[in-house]
Amino acid sequence: MRKILVSGGSGFIGSYIVERLCRRSDFDTLVVVDNYWTGLPENLAHIRDPRLKLVNQDIETFATAEKFDEIIHLASPASPPWYMREPIRTISANLIGGMHLVEMLKPRGRISFTSTSEVYGDPLITPQPESYRGSVDCTGPRSSYDESKRCTESLLFECQRTRGIEARIVRLFNVYGPRTRPDDGRAVSNFLSQALTSGVLTVYGDGAQSRSWGYVEDIVDAMERFFWLDQIDYQGPLNIGNDREISVLEVAEFIASIVPGVRLEFCPPVPQDPTNRRPDLTICRQVLPGWVARTSYEDGVRRTLDWFRSQIEGGANTEPPSPIRLVDGDDEDGEKDEGGDRAREVDDAQPLVAPIAAAGGA
Repeated sequence: MRKILVSGGSGFIGSYIVERLCRRSDFDTLVVVDNYWTGLPENLAHIRDPRLKLVNQDIETFATAEKFDEIIHLASPASPPWYMREPIRTISANLIGGMHLVEMLKPRGRISFTSTSEVYGDPLITPQPESYRGSVDCTGPRSSYDESKRCTESLLFECQRTRGIEARIVRLFNVYGPRTRPDDGRAVSNFLSQALTSGVLTVYGDGAQSRSWGYVEDIVDAMERFFWLDQIDYQGPLNIGNDREISVLEVAEFIASIVPGVRLEFCPPVPQDPTNRRPDLTICRQVLPGWVARTSYEDGVRRTLDWFRSQIEGGANTEPPSPIRLVDGDDEDGEKDEGGDRAREVDDAQPLVAPIAAAGGA
């Protein structure tokens, strides 16, 4: 019987992947490693499967004598407020985690990785095909996420070439839906949390920046087929997303239309917020015939709104962390150390801050 490991399996997307895996009957061990940085224990609390083992630990330090037939690497924050606040931790989860996981594979085992459309940067062409090398800033405020995803792709493809492992890599486009943290900070989750609390939706810039919003169930359908369900020779990278492009402003206006009493507030633009995101799905349609992102963003937003309402009524936090840029003399919590006499750069200076009403990451 097969043994499977999932990193980040208590997260937003990871929990759906674990659910789908538990439908299989060809394995006897499913290990989920999650440090609950952005994942939540309750995302898997409903699963009663004796094959499932949950480990609360960083994937970089997880140790076991077991070797695995399949590994799915999802450990990483995907929202700008979260990864901009802790860039070293973000790079470590993706890249060092990936290096660590490769050593846990059985010979000729398969490792699947969730990369991101952020590797395309602020694209100069649309839609973006997998062959597009991007228009990126490798030292910019979003680079800890973008570049660690890009480098982990390189790691896995090179290990495939030199070690004989099998790699499967997807690039996800702006996934949303139930189980997103109410304090996630990306556009859809941010707008829904604001609609249900303050009633003021903060739109950064003019809101013309576009995204291709993919409802989580649709995206996981494609991931399931590509990672294990279908017999596929293509290893990736594979764009997965909804190729209907919608502006941030349109999403805010739609939410305002379905939640009474909501208004929009425009704020200065976020630095390096990509102007557009739209996947070229040509290869996806060839590799996964018949798959489409069936859920319209209108239906998906309504379903997600219902879930957010239940979470907020239950006392969930709705304030994302501020992606603080630290200066000399500050510790990670923004407090001065004994010799420090300079304040941190705070939100008021530039809107590099949460809530960021532009989707980032997967």
